[in-house]
Amino acid sequence: MTKKNDFDKIDTNKDGVISEEEFSKASKSAGVEKEKLNWFLRLITLGDRFSLGDFFDRAKKGFVEFLIVFFGVLVSFGVEQKGDDFEDREWNIENLHNLKAEMDSIKIYTISFQEQYDYIISEYQDLYDKWDKDDKYNFIWIYGKNDYDFPLKLYTNRNPFNPPRVVYDAIKLDGTFRFLGSEIGQSVYKTYEGLELKYLKINTDKEEEVFTKKFNDRVDSKWVFDLDYIDFDSPQFWIKNREYIKKDQYVKYNLFKRLELWRQTAGQFKDYLKVIDSSIEIVEKEIEQKESEFTIVYWVF
Repeated sequence: MTKKNDFDKIDTNKDGVISEEEFSKASKSAGVEKEKLNWFLRLITLGDRFSLGDFFDRAKKGFVEFLIVFFGVLVSFGVEQKGDDFEDREWNIENLHNLKAEMDSIKIYTISFQEQYDYIISEYQDLYDKWDKDDKYNFIWIYGKNDYDFPLKLYTNRNPFNPPRVVYDAIKLDGTFRFLGSEIGQSVYKTYEGLELKYLKINTDKEEEVFTKKFNDRVDSKWVFDLDYIDFDSPQFWIKNREYIKKDQYVKYNLFKRLELWRQTAGQFKDYLKVIDSSIEIVEKEIEQKESEFTIVYWVF
């Protein structure tokens, strides 16, 4: 309640009514002069005089402004963080799609190799079975008129198994597998780093090289000295020297052991295809799960 002395001070013209002008002048003159304040109050005082009411009004206004700015920054940070999580999830899904596409190509690549091995085994097994027969075309494959080839000429060919792994290597570097479960990580690892693949790489490369090198060494160390000439591209060479080649049991045994390796490798292709199929199935399930999570997060945002 305003005291009478205070009223008289404000009602300067003594008409018994406080006008707006009188109230404004009184408000400006209220408070303590700035020169009489300590250093802290001077620091926070605006104008010439300090008023406790003004101070609390400014404090409340400043606190409200602080809360607005603080929560604005907090919400912005949260949205940015959620946005980063959203982008990471989207990137991981894209990587999984790329990984599945690469594993699909590995499957096609492996099936192609398996078919090649089945064909090679069949052809060279036929050569081995007819090795000792009296046939001038023993060492010539005849497919048709003017269409033929020479199995021992092709014998030194090798085709190392080396399926694609560009996507896998890239994903390993960017850390995608850290965000996936152990099941998918182990399954994909078996496809790209497992024993089945390692054996296939060794058997189609280093082990094959053992047999081709022995055959080449045999030709270089014996055939070149025993035969009049060496011409693997000539049908006459294989016809003329067929009896000599038939008696070379070293080469025949080399073929026998290589056929064993080919059969073993053909079985490993079948085992590896099972690994690939299992990995593809697991990756497909992971993609479905991630895409379903993606939809839920999308609607939340």
